[in-house]
Amino acid sequence: MEMPLLDLRAKISQELESNPALEVESDPMDISINDAQINEEDTYFENTSDPGFIHKNGDEASDQQRKFVEGVLTRSETLQEHLLWQVQLEPIAPNIRRLCEILIQNLDSNGFHITPVNTLLQDEDQNLVKKAMETVQMLDPVGTCVQDYHESLRIQLALIPDAPGYAVQALDYLEMFNKGKFSETAKELGCSIKDAQDAFSCIKTLDPFPGQRYSPKETRFIIPDAQVIRKEGEFRIILNNEEIPVLGINPLFVKISEEKGDKKVRHFVKTNLREARWFIQSIQQRNQSLLRVTRAIVEHQREFFERGPGNLAPLTQQVVADELDLHESTISRIANGKYLQTEWGLFGVKYFFTNAVNKNAAQQYSKESVKAIIHEMIEKEERRFSDHEIADLLKERGIAIARRTVAKYRKELDVGPSYTR
Repeated sequence: MEMPLLDLRAKISQELESNPALEVESDPMDISINDAQINEEDTYFENTSDPGFIHKNGDEASDQQRKFVEGVLTRSETLQEHLLWQVQLEPIAPNIRRLCEILIQNLDSNGFHITPVNTLLQDEDQNLVKKAMETVQMLDPVGTCVQDYHESLRIQLALIPDAPGYAVQALDYLEMFNKGKFSETAKELGCSIKDAQDAFSCIKTLDPFPGQRYSPKETRFIIPDAQVIRKEGEFRIILNNEEIPVLGINPLFVKISEEKGDKKVRHFVKTNLREARWFIQSIQQRNQSLLRVTRAIVEHQREFFERGPGNLAPLTQQVVADELDLHESTISRIANGKYLQTEWGLFGVKYFFTNAVNKNAAQQYSKESVKAIIHEMIEKEERRFSDHEIADLLKERGIAIARRTVAKYRKELDVGPSYTR
C-alpha cells in the first residue's frame, strides 16, 4: 500500500525470484472503475461513459501514458570547477595559484569558507594567503571565498562605482529594514528615509550567495503513480500500470495442487500458490485504493485541477477517510510517496491534503494556496516587499496571518528575504 512505483517494481522482482508459483504474463492489466468496485453514485465523473479510467491498452491511454514524466540526467559545472578554470588563466605566481586552489576546494555551495582560513592555512605566509583570497573573490561569480553573505555583499558593493553613500553601512541593518522599520533604520544610519531606501535598493541588486548559481542540483527520478487529465470538460484518471509487470499464476503449480501426490510437494505448491495469489490481490487493492483516493481528491480540489496552484481548498485526510469508509492511517499510507501528474505539473498526493488558514474567516484558504499567493506576489513584485508588507497585502485579500507566518511560508518556498532577492 505504501510503496511508490519504483519500490513496488523492486518488490515484484523480489517476489518473482522467491516464489516459483508467480510469473509475468504478457497481456496488459486493465483496471476499470467497475473492477475497483466503486458505486456509480460515488463517482465524480458522472457524465462519461467510462467514468474515470482509460484502459491501458487503448490508443488514447497509450498516448497519455507516454507523457508521464521521467527523470533527466543533467550535470552542471560546479562552483569549484568554474573557479579553478579561471585561476588557471590568471597571471599569478605558482605559489599563489596553489593557495587559490586550496581556498576554492574549501568553499561550500554558497561560496563561503567551510574551514576557517586561519585554521586551513595557518602555516602559510599570511600575506600570500590574503593575495590568494583577493584573487578568488574577484573571479566570477564575484564575492566568493568569504566568511558570510555580509562580507560577500561588501566586496560586491566595492565594485559599484556609483553605489549610494550609505550602502556599506546599511549592510548592518538588513534585518531591521526587512521588517519594515524604515524610519528607525534611517535614524541609525543618520540619513533620510529616501537615502536609506536607495541604499537598500542597491543592495537588493547584489547576490548574497553567489556560489548557489553553480550549486549542483540533486537529480531525482519521480514516476507518477497516476495522471489526471481533462477531456471535454470532464476529468479522467489514468493509473500508471506501465511500470508494473502484469503478474499471473504458474499453471503447472495449479495443476499439481489439484492432483494427488507427495504431501510435502503439495504443501510446498499450495503455500506458494496462496502467497502468489495474495501478492497479486495486494497489488490490485493498492491500485483500487489509489484510484478511489485520487477520485476523492479531484472531487474536493476541482478548483486546483481547473485553474492550477493557488486554488487548493482545505482538505484533511480524515475527511477523505470518512467518505471512503477507510481509516485515516490507510489514507496516509496510500498518499505516502505517491505522485499525480496534472496539467499543472507533478505533485505528491500529500500536497492535496492541507489545513485551513484563519479557519474562522468567511472564505477559507489552504496553507498551500496562501503559499502560492505569496510566491505569485514575490514573482510579480515591482519592488521587493518585506514580510510585513506581504502580510498587509494578504490582509487586503481577506487572509489574516502574522508576519512571522509569512516568513515561515516564504522559507518553505525557498525564497530569501527582500534584501536578498
